[in-house]
Amino acid sequence: MPNSVLTPSVIAKEALMLLDNNLVLGNLVNRAYEDEMQKPVNGYKKGGSVQIRRPAKYTWRAGAVASPQDTTEKSLTLTVDTQGGVDLAFSSADMTLKISEFSERFLKPAMITIANQIDRDIAALYQTVWNWVGVPGQTIDGFSDFGKAPQRLTEMAVPEDRCGVLSPADKWGLLGSLTGSFVQDISKSAIERARLPMVGGVELYETQNVRTHTVGSKAGTPLVNGGSQTTTYAASGAANAQSLVTDGWSSSSAVLKQGDVITIAGVFAINPVTKDVLPYLQQFVINADVSSDGSGNATLNVSPAVITSGAYQTVSAQPADNAAITVLGSAAGNYPQNMVFHKNAFALVMVPMEIPAGVPSQLVGRETYKGISVRLVPYYDGINDVSNWRLDVLYAVKSIFPDLATRVSGT
Repeated sequence: MPNSVLTPSVIAKEALMLLDNNLVLGNLVNRAYEDEMQKPVNGYKKGGSVQIRRPAKYTWRAGAVASPQDTTEKSLTLTVDTQGGVDLAFSSADMTLKISEFSERFLKPAMITIANQIDRDIAALYQTVWNWVGVPGQTIDGFSDFGKAPQRLTEMAVPEDRCGVLSPADKWGLLGSLTGSFVQDISKSAIERARLPMVGGVELYETQNVRTHTVGSKAGTPLVNGGSQTTTYAASGAANAQSLVTDGWSSSSAVLKQGDVITIAGVFAINPVTKDVLPYLQQFVINADVSSDGSGNATLNVSPAVITSGAYQTVSAQPADNAAITVLGSAAGNYPQNMVFHKNAFALVMVPMEIPAGVPSQLVGRETYKGISVRLVPYYDGINDVSNWRLDVLYAVKSIFPDLATRVSGT
């Protein structure tokens, strides 16, 4: 019996299944925001957005006398602006293959490429995470190393439903310290193959898409330049960020990279619920690359914002003038960014793309499953008798609540 000619719809359905099977990080983060986006009839263009509200916080009142507190609600915008895909070319003979053979030869490599890029984009959100436990550059090689991550999340009042991703080196370092066996089944989906034994109540996965962070030059002896550098929750913006004026850097030097983590002498972390002071310094993440001026001055944009009182308090005290600043890691050091997080720390939104004007809808394969969307558009090269196909996805990744995550290294 001759094979049927494959249609765009059949190919798109197969591509969608392969994409779902090859996502790791994409299946670990919050996927609920697709439901909040306005659904156009013909699909989405780049630029659609949804507003995500941050929850309000309050302080405890002791005694019977009421003390009404203002409610401050803020929201951040998640914009669907990342379009990409893979472009393929098939002969007419290729189009008569069975879908299983066609999938193995052409679609599977293409969808692995797309899935890896989505996972890499999610992994790059480490740059928004300020908590970092362990010693940068050390491989995780024992439970005591890894356990510092769930410990930090508990100290930060993060809910128990947690997952984590490790680089291959850290995965094997950790597994080497655990009893029992670990057997992979190559017939499973990528997320199932990547899954490791649960450790410390964390659903743990291996991925080669863990990103590597390169620390800035950190040249000089940096200090806080001026006291009273605090802000309020209302003034800190959706990014929970503020400027910090510093000096003491080497002159005209690229001192910090986005994603670097610093501490400030005398500024300790607090439990965000009880406001108890914790026995370690608060960590701050650098939100943009920083270069010092000719006098060694530099203004840093950091998160979280320095808030010293109230429901949204983040630190034990304001930075003192000339307080020493310490940058984690060695100058120009390269460190894998393993993370442990609650799924609400990050979000992935994928939306169905619009059908191009002038292309009959029956010639376009556009499929959505479990919030994952793929569009397949064919166009024909009559001179060479080649069918060209473009596979596209439209999505956004965003750090929603970076306080629900921590990076983790060995010790």
